[in-house]
Amino acid sequence: MEQYAWFTWSLGFLAVWFGLYLVRPAIRKQMLRVSIWTAPLGLTEPLFVPEYWNPPSLFDLAQKTGFDLESLIFCFAIGGIGTVLYETLIPARHVPMSHAERHDPRHRFHYFALSSPLIIFFPLLIGTTWNPIYSGSLAMFVGAIATLYCRPDLKGKIWIGGGVFLLLYFVFFELLVLTFPGYVERVWSHSALSGLSLLKIPLEEYIFALTFGMMWSSLYEHLYWHKVVPGAEPGHHH
Repeated sequence: MEQYAWFTWSLGFLAVWFGLYLVRPAIRKQMLRVSIWTAPLGLTEPLFVPEYWNPPSLFDLAQKTGFDLESLIFCFAIGGIGTVLYETLIPARHVPMSHAERHDPRHRFHYFALSSPLIIFFPLLIGTTWNPIYSGSLAMFVGAIATLYCRPDLKGKIWIGGGVFLLLYFVFFELLVLTFPGYVERVWSHSALSGLSLLKIPLEEYIFALTFGMMWSSLYEHLYWHKVVPGAEPGHHH
């Protein structure tokens, strides 16, 4: 059964994705777009196997190649979920920024802020002996803080999106711990990490979830020059 733990977990996130997609037509385009961009991040899995973890995977792909199908499903799902958690909980709609707003001096750094995670991640990956999870999490945190500078109007979305994604991720992780006892102990490379856990979940997973949630919650609005304003989308009734 452990062979299918990673696959089952990925499908769980995909089920949440479909649930959100079905109940909220107004956010479908945003979810789909961000999921399609995020899915290719699953191709970074060879950086993490076995340095960070070594999960049994479908067809033993992770062990044979470093790549696996689960990572693509997982990244697709969390990308779409992460971008819309705020809108799912708080009635809000997107409004394009005006020409004048776009020319605020803060937006001089628009492209730099958007690319800052990559600017941080690759030098850390190549130039340090850090585990890739730390480089990735720091890169996402810097991306979120850079967005906060450029787009202070998105601060609620960044902090709430980060917190709610962390909470969702925690629930999913606890389900994994309960369903597959001993899985986390066997699969994560604890000797390469801090060794700290909270409720059987490695500290690094909390850091990943918070920084991913912060960065992804604001990515769509930052990229497409959208504001989030209070109030339900037209035609949406509770």
